[in-house]
Amino acid sequence: MAELFAYTDGACSGNPGPGGWGALLRAMDGDTVVKEKELKGGEAETTNNRMELLAAINALESLARPSTLTVVTDSAYVKNGVTGWIFGWKRNGWKTSSKKPVKNVELWQRLDAAQARHKVTWEWVKGHAGHPETIGTMGQLPPGQIVLVETVQDVATAVVRDPERLAFVTQTTLSMDDTAEIVTAL
Repeated sequence: MAELFAYTDGACSGNPGPGGWGALLRAMDGDTVVKEKELKGGEAETTNNRMELLAAINALESLARPSTLTVVTDSAYVKNGVTGWIFGWKRNGWKTSSKKPVKNVELWQRLDAAQARHKVTWEWVKGHAGHPETIGTMGQLPPGQIVLVETVQDVATAVVRDPERLAFVTQTTLSMDDTAEIVTAL
């Protein structure tokens, strides 16, 4: 029987700013990919946390029937929220322990409903650590055709197989000067 995985990621340029999310759903039989589906979307004005949540929500909502799956995310916000914090929020009427309204409450409620249909294991992976499935979920290029470039030095060693499909996404951890320098080098 195939195992089901959903690799999710979200990001935005500026925070808030324009952003995108992506999800790669993959059915695996051992090391063999049996079936694969990519989802993606974005918003003109959003936050990184909203994009991370929407990636997970859309992955779960896209499944036609109740399933057992592992959702892989590089967002501690999503993983900690859905496996821990959410229980207190629900108990407190969607308020934090300090009695403030939960941020992105409509998305947390949507994620709660989406995961209720499934048996979900949540797995956190470190972001920007070379996980091709999570790097490839933002919709710029198919998984396996992505070169991670975080510094100008990375540009010198990058091998671009298809210049027509070159994409660049800034991370909120890069300064504007660093981003401009990398774009110029590319």
